[in-house]
Amino acid sequence: MRNLILFTIILALVFSCSSTLKRSTTTKETLQNKAVRIANDSLEYEIIIIDIGFEFYLNSIAKPANFYSQSYYESKNKFYVTTWNSRAQNPLRYNNNIYENVIDYNFTTNYGLDVNYKLYNYFKFVEYKYKEVF
Repeated sequence: MRNLILFTIILALVFSCSSTLKRSTTTKETLQNKAVRIANDSLEYEIIIIDIGFEFYLNSIAKPANFYSQSYYESKNKFYVTTWNSRAQNPLRYNNNIYENVIDYNFTTNYGLDVNYKLYNYFKFVEYKYKEVF
């Protein structure tokens, strides 16, 4: 399977290499208990977010997906991804426990509403939980 992105954020949990492989092959049911999967299967795009509290935030604090348009989420994600990647590439300046990985987000690809909504809300969650300002 050709992956455009596999982005795993591990902030509160430390996994060994073997558990990382297990996590990528887990069933959707098992994954739901541990992480939030953001994917567009038709594009073979996947982000797995493992951060305690994100699933709760997404289900209880975040606005519903149709609150904003897909174009709104896309424009916000362009800004957030650019800022995130800049911080991820500067681990001495920014907390590398938060900004562990660079996000490979192609601004010209249509990832769909669900992917953009969840990605946008992950950035909002980081602002909420870690008091990071983008």
